[in-house]
Amino acid sequence: METVLPIRKIIHVDMDAFYASVEQLDNPDLRGKPIAVGGSSARGVVSAASYEARKYGVRSAMSGVLARKLCPELIFVRTNFERYKEVSAIIRKVFFEYTDLVEPLSLDEAYLDVTENKKGNPSATLIAKEIREKIKEKTGLNASAGISINKFIAKVASDINKPNGQKTVPPEEVLDFLESLDIKKFYGVGKVMKEKMYRHGIYTGKDLKSKSFEYLQENFGKSGSYYYSIVRGIHTSKVKPERTRKSLAAERTFSKNISSELFMLERLEDIATEVEKRLKKSKVAGKTITLKIKYSDFTLKTRSKTLPLYISSKELILDNVKDLLFQEKMKNSVRLLGISLSNLNNEDKKRPKPKEDTSIDVQLKLDF
Repeated sequence: METVLPIRKIIHVDMDAFYASVEQLDNPDLRGKPIAVGGSSARGVVSAASYEARKYGVRSAMSGVLARKLCPELIFVRTNFERYKEVSAIIRKVFFEYTDLVEPLSLDEAYLDVTENKKGNPSATLIAKEIREKIKEKTGLNASAGISINKFIAKVASDINKPNGQKTVPPEEVLDFLESLDIKKFYGVGKVMKEKMYRHGIYTGKDLKSKSFEYLQENFGKSGSYYYSIVRGIHTSKVKPERTRKSLAAERTFSKNISSELFMLERLEDIATEVEKRLKKSKVAGKTITLKIKYSDFTLKTRSKTLPLYISSKELILDNVKDLLFQEKMKNSVRLLGISLSNLNNEDKKRPKPKEDTSIDVQLKLDF
């Protein structure tokens, strides 16, 4: 049995080194130089890096100290979120000139469904080109784009010709594109999952596609059915103008490393208070609670548990976080603690898992 999925025209627009590019735009002295947005102090973390800095290996979420070692000439600039939001608002106005189906992922990226659009243009490729040109005209900044039949492929494609480029994967090329793709290029496959895939002999999309539905479920749990689908071009998530929040979190980075669990509990109480405040503001509760721990050597660990009932109160959050904290003995001092609640009571019902014989019909030719 063959499942014929609707072919949509999805664009993923991703601004190039957004925070850093805004800083270089506003300060001509920074143009062409390696800059990092974020803290340069011993506790500072890079929020974004210019392409000049990336050549040295500087990346977001990296410590300011390490970034400086990699690039001694690195210029640190303080974050200015009000300015970034201002520029982001201009970019989103451009998006809405073409479609109302805009799903922002952050200040610097969004999905657009242009299957039917305000310009009556049948070519998603030409629309993406127009949008990028208009963003450049109105803000002076470069954007990259990916264009394809669903959000997953569009997201992967937007990274192919960065910076200041775009990549279209039309329906008839989807399966070949996914098979030839390095597994680490698959959106959602991070460092840990990449290594796990490698251990199973999965290095490309073709390798992934060769594994059966049962094999992927057995070895990758709930993610198995997801990987089985996406490598076959199946990703049914629609562009949602109002995104449903999937988790809510708060965290703190400390000025000095903490080694005492008593001090950790004090900090966690403050964090739990903030999480409770955010839950009440969003009018949600969650079942899955996660404790995030970043050690002084920058090793990041998470510990989670799923409860039978939804919770939102600080007291219940803290009680469960204590269990997670004492799950195992701390082996190092801690620089960051965080608490998140997911599996919220605003989520849609789970979609049924795909059957093994599910496939995508790519015979339909559309003007992409």
